[in-house]
Amino acid sequence: MRLETDDLISVSRTWVPIPHPQHAYENAGPPFGMAIETGRRVRTISHRSNWKAGIGGGVAGGIVMGALMLVMNEAVIAVAIPSLYFLAPPATVPVGMAVHVFHGAVLGLAFAGLAGVLGVDSIGNVVGLGLVWGVVIWVVLAGLLMPVWLSAVGSPASPPVPNFAPPSLLWHAVYGLVLGGVYGVLGDGPYSSH
Repeated sequence: MRLETDDLISVSRTWVPIPHPQHAYENAGPPFGMAIETGRRVRTISHRSNWKAGIGGGVAGGIVMGALMLVMNEAVIAVAIPSLYFLAPPATVPVGMAVHVFHGAVLGLAFAGLAGVLGVDSIGNVVGLGLVWGVVIWVVLAGLLMPVWLSAVGSPASPPVPNFAPPSLLWHAVYGLVLGGVYGVLGDGPYSSH
């Protein structure tokens, strides 16, 4: 079979040959989740995300959020966050920041997956999704899970359950906005600057 340029499709930056309709088997369907051939046109089905942009955005958001926390309530960074892993007391800002930025990176990676599945198509939508992601993290992780976890490990910084503190909402909203903005700039979607 002779291949021509229009006989190739790009799947994750790899060129894959596709058969001409005259070479296709009768009643054979497309490979699961790959491509659907209609005449000479090919429609690819994929969920794109940029995990590097997600981690980069998560780290940037974690640093900005951590700086806000240091200014507004240093004990959260110095005691509460390290206490999650038995790393405090004594209070230690550098360890707390390192743990916090690591959490930001992991949550940024999860955000990248979500953004890819949802197929966000503009920088505004990515930033908006980041804000929503920050609020969801505030409710589920900071408001519900973290107080239970801190109590379970016997932290001296255990807040009440639930802990829906307004400053924490601000911090997580800022995290989400920075995450979404950086993801939008670093990502390779139609909304990025690349």
